[in-house]
Amino acid sequence: MGHIVIISHECLVSVEIYEMPIIKMEAIKTSIELLEELLDVEKLEHCNECGICTSTCPIVKVIPDDYNPRILLQDIFHNVNEALKEVEPWLCAWCNRCVEQCPQKIDLPQIFFVARNLAAEHGYLSKYKEALKIIGKEIPLAGICGLVCFEKVNKQSSFTIFKNFVTQELKKKIKTVKPILSRHFEKVAIIGSGPAGMTAAYELIKMGYQVTIFESHPKPGGMFREGIPEYRLPRDVVTTEIEYITKLGVEIKTNTVLGKDVTLDELKSDYNAIFIATGAQRSQKLNIEGEWLKGVTYAIDLLRKMNTGKKVNIGKRIAIIGGGNVAIDAARTLIRLKPDAVNVLYRRSREEMPANPWEVQQAEKEGIMFHFLVAPKKIVGDFTGLKAVECIRMKLGELDEKGRKQPIPIEGSEFLMELDTVILAIGEFPDLYFLHDGIGITSRNTLKVNQITLETSSEGIFAGGDVVSGPATVIEAIVAGKKGAFSIHNYLESKRLPKKD
Repeated sequence: MGHIVIISHECLVSVEIYEMPIIKMEAIKTSIELLEELLDVEKLEHCNECGICTSTCPIVKVIPDDYNPRILLQDIFHNVNEALKEVEPWLCAWCNRCVEQCPQKIDLPQIFFVARNLAAEHGYLSKYKEALKIIGKEIPLAGICGLVCFEKVNKQSSFTIFKNFVTQELKKKIKTVKPILSRHFEKVAIIGSGPAGMTAAYELIKMGYQVTIFESHPKPGGMFREGIPEYRLPRDVVTTEIEYITKLGVEIKTNTVLGKDVTLDELKSDYNAIFIATGAQRSQKLNIEGEWLKGVTYAIDLLRKMNTGKKVNIGKRIAIIGGGNVAIDAARTLIRLKPDAVNVLYRRSREEMPANPWEVQQAEKEGIMFHFLVAPKKIVGDFTGLKAVECIRMKLGELDEKGRKQPIPIEGSEFLMELDTVILAIGEFPDLYFLHDGIGITSRNTLKVNQITLETSSEGIFAGGDVVSGPATVIEAIVAGKKGAFSIHNYLESKRLPKKD
């Protein structure tokens, strides 16, 4: 029996766990087959060490002294045995920014995933524990991040560690938390209690500001509570993490809808700065025939209902249209209701699928059926609801502006798939109904901000997270929350300085 030490929210805790027997790394033979599994050697030979993977990584922005994906890649390539002894393979949050920006499209997260599993299989979990310590020092909501961002091993060990950490240890420590006394007279309003909003609140309260979060739903947590399934993120983890932040002194006003219960102008008159972190809450439409039939719904709406305890009627034959993480979350949530079949339809190949590979692999193990190079053409039904989806097979053509092969319909390949429920998961975008004319919006329907300060075109109003970037990862939203908090601090400090003649 060993111990894991986790530093989170300035609390030092120790959790007993059972470890696998330690096996010397010298006993692991580095074979040609293993290297081929880990690395695409041909691509690495053409790597020009541009540093894009490191410069685009949100984890590097948070812990620059502890993590460098480019150097880690080289270490794994040159000496995989030694690399597996290090903490760095455990620090990747798999946001895929490095893959998207890499000229060679080298899949670093997948390489690091294989490295983690190799280390875990041979009993080397000590570096995972060390990684948790590093993460907990710099990132708020460490329990949530551990489960959602860093729990990426084909074992239940890390999930159990974090579950025990929150339910047993942090709840004990939380009783001793004392509010942070305000050191500044300024008040900051934060709109939204998801990862960006909660992070900004945490950083600002530590700086001594008076912070109030406005949340439109009955309970705080945003997509933590309503968008991420229970099997990935237990709700007591969310509740405990938020309770810690409120005990520091952050006030949260729930059931407060911006634009209805309070306006931006009202907040601007009552607060010295505002941070908008409302996320991307609206679903993209397919715009095909039959989309509005009974039995057709959107993944975000479905997950929100199920995560808040509302009853859903899904039938026995289900199809999810889309290939992202939201689509997989919906599929894996629905398979737990034991329908006859859960299908995922994706218009590109498995290689182009944006969902995290380990989630896709797990979904297949759970019985979810994937249909690649298939797209819906129209939804068939009548006044009673949908009956089937007419699909068409696709082939891949030239690369698009994002570097992915464009799907092209194959003429005459249409076929029917009989279904009871169709779940659309083809993307999300922000709902900006609350804005007034003074704030700019991009062509992607996201908030336009100064990329350095995150300030909008309206002075004193900042924004970050999915409402600015579009749908992204939890860790990217946390980085945006940190950045927004420090920009607000600099802005308020500048307002205090005497003006020069």
